[in-house]
Amino acid sequence: MSPAGTAEEAVGPEEAWELLERARMLTEPALRKAVARLPEPVRPLAAYHFGWRDADGDPAEGGWGKGVRGALALASARAVGGTAEQAVAAAAGVELVHNFSLLHDDLMDRDATRRGRPAVWARFGEGPAVLTGDALLVLAMEALADEPGAVAELCEALLVLVGGQGADLEFETRGDVRLDECLRMAAGKTAPLLSAACALGALAAGAAPERTAALRRFGHHLGVAFQLTDDLLGIWGRSARSGKPVGADLRHRKKSPPVVAALASGTPAGRELAELYLRGTGPLDDAGVRTAAELVERAGGRAWAEKEAARQRAEALAALDAGAPAPEGARALASLAGLITAGRER
Repeated sequence: MSPAGTAEEAVGPEEAWELLERARMLTEPALRKAVARLPEPVRPLAAYHFGWRDADGDPAEGGWGKGVRGALALASARAVGGTAEQAVAAAAGVELVHNFSLLHDDLMDRDATRRGRPAVWARFGEGPAVLTGDALLVLAMEALADEPGAVAELCEALLVLVGGQGADLEFETRGDVRLDECLRMAAGKTAPLLSAACALGALAAGAAPERTAALRRFGHHLGVAFQLTDDLLGIWGRSARSGKPVGADLRHRKKSPPVVAALASGTPAGRELAELYLRGTGPLDDAGVRTAAELVERAGGRAWAEKEAARQRAEALAALDAGAPAPEGARALASLAGLITAGRER
């Protein structure tokens, strides 16, 4: 067993936030340099999305997210005996891909808010938002072009991500979604990029295949736990703190894992939720969203998602331990895992 491969030896949440901030400081110059290369019609929109410009193109102090995926890449390089600096291109690449996916997801899900501001599609239009997302994907491929095996790793992750997002859209028109396929959908939406981030960090540091594979598994299970935590925050979080529209998934009757677990519970609350959720096609009103959240909890959907997130987190830490990580990098990865699956907002 590695010296730092367990959650108990991870640093506390404040130190983990500091770890994320240091990773962001290391990654942001590469992101800014990449975005600066975009042509004029797209560059201001990308800068707006990242929080560097306001809607009028003037400098702004907004944030571009927690930078979790980039931080995982940097920490993974350290976990295999390399340095964070070796993985800056990998960190920038996965953050560019993540933000590409956010631009498209906001449009597909009709989420008008991102990071406390109007989403790009809501402020500038649907076509410009799609084009901006496409441009970020191109920048990501360019960032990773000189890294051995990196583009193939990322492309494999993207194919899984597309499958997960496609299933999410398909589920909106189905009333018979099973819990097992819902969990696969959730894994497909989030786990691929976290898994790729860890593998890319390891590859950048020249890790052996077995250590890269262990970190890839760590990222996969962490991604599932992260998505489940995000689903929980999407129902019971606070929009003012998370910057995301709480209740949006319920409003649009999306089949997230907590909802499907509740629908499959066989409980009176589950049957009542089905009556509310599966009949009708329009968005739920505010009262309907509140009722749906209460019914999901009463039917056990919240408890199931919390338990499954904890199980996936434990699987992630076991995979990390199996890769015999270097103590400092393992400590960082375990700390990040604890932070992003704890349901905390900041």
